[in-house]
Amino acid sequence: MSEREFIIRFEGVKKSFGRKTVFEDLTLDVREGENLVIVGGSGTGKSVLLKCLIRLMEPDDGRIVYEGREVTALDETEMVQVRAEIAYVFQQAALFDSMTVHENIAYPLRAHLKLTEQEIDAKVRLNLERVGLPDAADLMPAELSGGMRKRIGLARAIALEPHVILWDEPTTGLDPSNTRRISELILKMQRELRVTSLVVTHDMTSAMLVADRIAMVYEKRIHKVVSKADVGNEPAGSLLRDFIEGNLAL
Repeated sequence: MSEREFIIRFEGVKKSFGRKTVFEDLTLDVREGENLVIVGGSGTGKSVLLKCLIRLMEPDDGRIVYEGREVTALDETEMVQVRAEIAYVFQQAALFDSMTVHENIAYPLRAHLKLTEQEIDAKVRLNLERVGLPDAADLMPAELSGGMRKRIGLARAIALEPHVILWDEPTTGLDPSNTRRISELILKMQRELRVTSLVVTHDMTSAMLVADRIAMVYEKRIHKVVSKADVGNEPAGSLLRDFIEGNLAL
């Protein structure tokens, strides 16, 4: 497939922290509109991959291409636009504790768009409704449960109507009810906003619910990418199948 058939391409990416090499020659393509779930053991660099895409971390070598633009070659001004199009939902939601929910969601709107306060209020209300928390605008982050914080983090992330959402361990620390709620929100964003999602997770139940394809990071590379429908066709004892079925600890 040609480069233009993918919304994102990681090509020969290398990344080290001191003597520890995280990626040696990692290559991965992401199709527009899909939910691609990235799995692998702790410390294999799954979250690092997301951060390299928006250059919160810099890869040491290789290319990262987003919508035909080589991200690794853009200057900081150009990266501001890319980051407005690629939303990052952090593991701990990363809300501003001194701001209300309304102010948290309004923050990126004020930073990136020239809108009236009425327009900002309307967008905040819309996105709170999208995540099922229409009455939370005046709450402070300290008043929110873990599941609510994740949902407010999503409401802030989608405020700029991104093309891509990066989910960093979205269900970590949540009970089964909230885990399913977040998984359903990932599917809802794909269905209603037509976004592409990259989901880093250890939660195989959630992964199998939301994924179109699953990519496994192993030994500093992408070991394998399969569609969810084909996971069951993986031979017994294969690395990916054992990991998904919980028979392999990495």
